[in-house]
Amino acid sequence: MPTEQALKHVVTFADEHGIPPYAQVLVGSHWERELADHGWSVNAAHPKGAESAVLHSPLGTGSATAKVDNEPPKGWLELAVGGSATEAQRHVLTRGPKVGFASVRRADRIVGIARGCVVDDWLHIAVVEVHADHRRQGIATALLAGLDLWSPATRGRVLQVATDNHPAWRLYLRHGYRESHRYRYWIPPAN
Repeated sequence: MPTEQALKHVVTFADEHGIPPYAQVLVGSHWERELADHGWSVNAAHPKGAESAVLHSPLGTGSATAKVDNEPPKGWLELAVGGSATEAQRHVLTRGPKVGFASVRRADRIVGIARGCVVDDWLHIAVVEVHADHRRQGIATALLAGLDLWSPATRGRVLQVATDNHPAWRLYLRHGYRESHRYRYWIPPAN
């Protein structure tokens, strides 16, 4: 299918479903030039960053103080989405072959969360969030360790991080993560 026709399908699909049209494109691929030639641009306003990297590592070692549940505990989804979860958000966050919801509590309040999903033999980690007033206390490390112990039969872990999230990069590099590739979200020209 020609690129112009494919991009029209993306926009039509998004319009029909009431969602913004995006294209997730590998950095440095020929598709970046194709989209630019058709007036698309990198979405600098994307809420999780215009450019993300996919990182991977072997499972870590150590002890975990995070609890991992099969269902999101009370307060988990709210921290994940920054408020009340929509049905669509709930669906995306709670579905998968084997999903675990890591959390750390302080004084009966969830202060850190992470989602793990085992797909084939990889642990996919997402939604690593720590309340601002509890950062730099080892909570993210505890969440990662908890998910590692929850999924011991996997060969490694993979996650995505915004390229401008420097504290997260430092955390992941300390835990043995290495970059696989990067991608950007592209948007169509304004009508």
